Amino acid sequence: MFENNYYCLVAGFREYALDGDTKGFDVDAVTEEILGEVSDADARQVHLLKGYYDCENIAALRAGRTVCNPLGNFSREQLSEELKNPKLLADPIARVIRAYQDPESEEAEQIDVNHRFESELFAAYYGLCRQQGGRFLKAWSEFDRTLRNVSAAVTARTINRPIEEVTVGAGDVVEQLKRSSAADFGLRGELPYIDAVIAAVNDEENMVEKEHKIDMIRWNEASELSTFDYFNIDAILSYLVRIHIVARWTQLDARRGREMFDRLLAELDGRKAIDRNMDAEE
Repeated sequence: MFENNYYCLVAGFREYALDGDTKGFDVDAVTEEILGEVSDADARQVHLLKGYYDCENIAALRAGRTVCNPLGNFSREQLSEELKNPKLLADPIARVIRAYQDPESEEAEQIDVNHRFESELFAAYYGLCRQQGGRFLKAWSEFDRTLRNVSAAVTARTINRPIEEVTVGAGDVVEQLKRSSAADFGLRGELPYIDAVIAAVNDEENMVEKEHKIDMIRWNEASELSTFDYFNIDAILSYLVRIHIVARWTQLDARRGREMFDRLLAELDGRKAIDRNMDAEE
């Protein structure tokens, strides 16, 4: 399959820097530059990656919360209208919204409206990534869903909440989380990061520390999934995942945000060294 390579775009990632006042670099500007340079097909991958935050914002709006993550594709005002009459959102997401608007409709017959709205919404999102995502996005979305399910299951177990109420989607891992009474849910051999997740959730009373540890698991996976991608859309998507994490932590904890940004720059420098070695070998 033909693959676009964006040499100049990826080479320029190193140039972004955090503001001195710790407000963070402009993620929207970075994203807009990327969208202006990539093909239409690759732009759809970027929008699909950002769709997670749209779902996050939809769930918040429906629950009456005021928080709105700016990393999504649509504004709070647009999503407020979508909750009334979805026109902009992808069909699987729109179907969930319409089903919960009218549980007696034919559309609702395809969705279990007895489940939590958030569970069905995110299941639709991850299903969309599985159907329309490229190599990175398919692997990333499956990892992200599993990581969030494991984290939610560990938390549910500690407060005696039914695990089936907090997991998203189906599959072998979800079934194992629901059935197993083992400390690691019997998944240690299948998920190399499960001990780190369990430790982060169980050992950290400090929510910020817990989230930081889990985000580092997320960061490492994004890097790992793009190990052999240099200038293609998968390298760009991996970069976007990491700058989204940097942006989040720049707001939560300026020191950690800067540390993560420095780590991202170091990884980009490492990638350049690999490229130089490959060129030399050729």
